[in-house]
Amino acid sequence: MKTSASNKTTPLHPQASTEALPNRGQDREEMNAVFLESAGGADSLVLGRIPRPHPGSTEVLVKVYATAITPTELQWFPTFHLSSGETRKFPIVLSHEFSGVVESTGLGVSRFKAGEEVYGLNDWFRNGAQAEYCLVEATGLAQKPASVDHARSAVLPISALTAWQGLFERLKLERGQRVLIHGAAGGVGTLAVQLAHWRGMQVIATTSSSNRDFVTSLGADKVIDYRSTRFEEMVHDVDGVFDTVGGETLERSWGVLARGGKLVTVATPSENTKDQRVRDAFMLVRADGAQLAEIARLVDAGKLRAFVETTFPLNQAREAYDRAKRGGMRGKITLTVVG
Repeated sequence: MKTSASNKTTPLHPQASTEALPNRGQDREEMNAVFLESAGGADSLVLGRIPRPHPGSTEVLVKVYATAITPTELQWFPTFHLSSGETRKFPIVLSHEFSGVVESTGLGVSRFKAGEEVYGLNDWFRNGAQAEYCLVEATGLAQKPASVDHARSAVLPISALTAWQGLFERLKLERGQRVLIHGAAGGVGTLAVQLAHWRGMQVIATTSSSNRDFVTSLGADKVIDYRSTRFEEMVHDVDGVFDTVGGETLERSWGVLARGGKLVTVATPSENTKDQRVRDAFMLVRADGAQLAEIARLVDAGKLRAFVETTFPLNQAREAYDRAKRGGMRGKITLTVVG
């Protein structure tokens, strides 16, 4: 057990549990959370108690039931900085997509009521959802899909919104057009394939041979094993490329576009390259409650499936990140916070 000036904490390990936390339950202004006390990787995460947030006028306080991890968040600028560019103060709580129940709302919020099941995406520059409670602007929230549990609901916001905004807003693809989707079995790729199929596009997907049948079941019309086949030898004149891989895969993708075709990437941040084409192609997802509501309707109608690779309890967050590093996943890894 170690103690910091402002928080009681315990290092994470497989046997750790919230029952082992310091007995400070009498303080209702605190909550259990996993967080960073200083800059570092997933091995720096600790379990402890931190101040419970309170909703501002346009915010909703959500009791978190499940959240999904995004390992690359540990390298993102917003994780350790404010939107103004200043350094953020610790403790820092990771994970910004979640599913849970409305605890309370700000005075300016009328769309959500206490007790409603919701899911959403909160601000990258503030504390996330690896905690009993998190804050979210009401505009980044929607009623969760009724047909799936909280774990499956929690893996949707980032991936589904990224796929939606990339396909429909950035690439502006329509029914009958051809799209090449890289990394089709991953967290974003699985949603991109399904949404493109739902919209009536011709979907070409790259993945490993072991995922061929899986990606075909999502709606891909043609699946290319990236390990044995160079996709540019099989694909020409597509209307759009949706890239979740980056690197050489991204570079080779420019040549398969039709005249007027567009490429979007979520794998190569614009600040990491001097190539103006890549800088223009990079996108960051934004929270959008209206789009989340439409995504929930598609899930409940059986048009969209959410995939969870595996679930860990909150106190095993480090193990969850270790599993994510090994790759080879269909969908995402979730942390169960409540229940």
